Amino acid sequence: MQFGILFTSQPNVDTEPYPHRDVHARVTKQILRADELGYDYAWIAEHHFSNEYGIMPDVFVYAAYLAALTKRIKIGTAVVTLPLANPVRVAENAAFVDILSQGRFALGLGSGYRKYEFDGFGIDFEGRRDIQEEALPLLMDLLHNKRVDHHGKHFAFKVDRAYELFPHALQQPHPPIFLAGATDRSIAVAGRMGFGLMLSSWTPFEELARQTARYRAHLEETPTALRNNPARGHADVARWVYVAETDAKARAESEAGILRHLAHFSSGHTSGYLGTVSEKGGAASRDYDALSRDIILHGSPATVAEKIERLRAMTGVASIMLHYPPWYGTERAVASLELFASEVIPKFAEAATARASA
Repeated sequence: MQFGILFTSQPNVDTEPYPHRDVHARVTKQILRADELGYDYAWIAEHHFSNEYGIMPDVFVYAAYLAALTKRIKIGTAVVTLPLANPVRVAENAAFVDILSQGRFALGLGSGYRKYEFDGFGIDFEGRRDIQEEALPLLMDLLHNKRVDHHGKHFAFKVDRAYELFPHALQQPHPPIFLAGATDRSIAVAGRMGFGLMLSSWTPFEELARQTARYRAHLEETPTALRNNPARGHADVARWVYVAETDAKARAESEAGILRHLAHFSSGHTSGYLGTVSEKGGAASRDYDALSRDIILHGSPATVAEKIERLRAMTGVASIMLHYPPWYGTERAVASLELFASEVIPKFAEAATARASA
């Protein structure tokens, strides 16, 4: 198993007062600690215009900054909101950050789910998946061939003859590329185009099992030219995680924070996102006990390890993104990460060694 941490750069408005500049120093410290603790990935998320969720206008700027500060952890985007971006710039910046990080970069892409962000940029929210599906082949053409000549509904690009995409990434044919999927449409695109798949932190286990099976079925449709993506076939599941010495302590320290966060996702800010990702088992009306059954990974190290093992058995995933809201406070959040690293991750390293020697 691989374990990363998803950082959404969400301010705690109770302790990081307006205009919330302190959030970036806090998140950076936590990423540096994750590097020390041996986590595989630090995933950073693009978000705009709100102090009720992430403040991260440019993930490439932040990834380049982190590349200079970290030693071994891989740096990924989860995600670049592709309909708000220029695919040529995405290709250039992905290659550039891969060089600056000495091959430690992974590119996660997604269509977005917050209408106010699209309104801010003047981009059609309802047409976001159409925009993404025009952009994705362009992006892959640039990364593979370094040139493109395209005139479509949403984009018109011409880089040819004496001109080509620079720089070229260290990882070949390009860094690992993932696509976030919350609908059958996006999951099918991820499989057909040979992307890794990122799945939501709010989706119940049973629905995750259905989604990963659908993804693997569509992997059979990946054309030969796209089968060399290092992320192809890898499903990475985001989960709300909080670890304490006992289940009771984990609940006492995290219940109010996770339910506060759930209330935000149940509001109008996320344009129906919660209902989409938790289809066939919605999270919106759940209490802590219901969430604990098949959504959040909260509890003692033994409880959390058992839940991860059950999730792996149901879905076949081999990678988890730990996620948590800012409401627990820095000390508790870091203590949870430390306990997970010392008590949970080794259980899966031991299991992998045992399977290899069997």
